[in-house]
Amino acid sequence: MSVIESLQWRSAIKSFDHTKKVSAEKLDQLLAAIQLSPSSAGLQNYKVLVVEDPEIREKLREAANGQAQLTQSSQVIIFAAETNVDEPFVKNYIDLVAKTREIGREHLVGFEQMINNNVNNLTEDQKIVWGAKQAYIALGVMLTAAAELGIDACPMEGFQAGKFDEILGLKALGLTTVVIAPIGYRSSEDVYSKMAKVRRPMEELFIHV
Repeated sequence: MSVIESLQWRSAIKSFDHTKKVSAEKLDQLLAAIQLSPSSAGLQNYKVLVVEDPEIREKLREAANGQAQLTQSSQVIIFAAETNVDEPFVKNYIDLVAKTREIGREHLVGFEQMINNNVNNLTEDQKIVWGAKQAYIALGVMLTAAAELGIDACPMEGFQAGKFDEILGLKALGLTTVVIAPIGYRSSEDVYSKMAKVRRPMEELFIHV
């Protein structure tokens, strides 16, 4: 399928077939797509959890208003914003840039200072909002990649983030949950995937200047 055909096919699945699992190979491809997602300054100030443990998923389901996708799906992908974005965090990133591109760190001083200036001007809450925005970019890339791979997904915000953080022990890791997406394969009983896709008409959605 073309990208457009894949996006026409995809749907926010409400009922997954719990007997069908995403293969390790396809999961690796999906995670690679997330890793390659663009982000502000390339910082990727979030982490991604892949949850498969049945007991943990049962607890997460309770914290997500009992929504069945949490336990029916093959895996639950959780995007969590970094809460401790500071100069040491930036330093680690700049070190990675220097190592990956094989350039002297002295050539990155200006870039590092620019990022630190931006970070230091943000409140703690603003840093989390920033991380959440970057995580949503990665979510979008994941949803598109999933469609290309023939994997179903359901992006979700209907959960108690504080409870998720508690269940997953995220506070100790300097993380907080911002958005989740169960993945797997649609059940034949999923009603929504059989409906025509409804989107705003092109002439209403786009403004050409």
